[in-house]
Amino acid sequence: MPYVQVATPVGFPGFIEEDVRAVSQAVSVVIPAYNEAEHVATQIQAVRDVMEMTGWDFEIIVVDDGSSDGTAQRAAATGVRVLRNRRNRGYGASLKRGIGESRFPWILITDADGTYPPSAIPELLAAAPDNDMVVGARTGAQVAIPVSRRPAKWILGKLASYLAGRKLPDINSGLRLMRKDLVEKYQHLLPQGFSFTTTITLASTCNDYDVEYIPINYMARLGSSKIRPRHAYDFLLLIIRTIVYFNPLKVFLPLGAVMAAVGLGKFVYDVYKDNLSETVVLMFLSALLVWAVGLMADQNARIAMNQAGVRR
Repeated sequence: MPYVQVATPVGFPGFIEEDVRAVSQAVSVVIPAYNEAEHVATQIQAVRDVMEMTGWDFEIIVVDDGSSDGTAQRAAATGVRVLRNRRNRGYGASLKRGIGESRFPWILITDADGTYPPSAIPELLAAAPDNDMVVGARTGAQVAIPVSRRPAKWILGKLASYLAGRKLPDINSGLRLMRKDLVEKYQHLLPQGFSFTTTITLASTCNDYDVEYIPINYMARLGSSKIRPRHAYDFLLLIIRTIVYFNPLKVFLPLGAVMAAVGLGKFVYDVYKDNLSETVVLMFLSALLVWAVGLMADQNARIAMNQAGVRR
């Protein structure tokens, strides 16, 4: 931690500890695209126009995820760097490839479908000095999330916030600024599909990295959506799996408590009926077993994180 010399009230120089972060104002903008030929050039130009006004050094990398409609050609015509996947590998795989081949210490991700406003980018960049990640939370004045997705999004958000131990306004926003070394630290956990953003959000939050949420608008997408109903189930499993990996007691302690409560309720009922059943013993033993597994999992998680040098 750096120290800064200051004048004390009696005129003698002193030193105070100051949290000063040197921010390299250089960012790689990674845009994954799959069959977005009609819109990709417009979105690239919009991002470029905004970035040129920020004063940051930047590069734009478009990762064409096996498109069949000329997306790569349209993107290349704008003069940006284009990486091509020979087949459709997924949103997360495209982001990982773009980030892996980026040149700068900061990574900004956004989509090519017109949903995220490039005008929000300067505010994210301005918050960089105090954070490891800055997320554009889709909680602005205009948010065009389809009604059919809102219940699942609300439930998943509440579950993720509970398990992570803090409010997460948006767990899977596709507009965010991240330190490249933060992404690399969790490279082995990041999935190939749409769960990439959810995973990096939970990993950063559970390990006490500085994450700031900035409200942004969210527009109706251009073209057809790539999200399917089954992805809600995938997100649910991912949230539970990630929390078990980083903070298993958040899952095992409540689960054991439910079993113990059921056993206690059955015990009271059996005493009233003067007939103690095997179910009571089974539920209490199950609760103890779940708690024991949770404690061992928590110990293993802490050892693994310490060995990997991950912040807790």
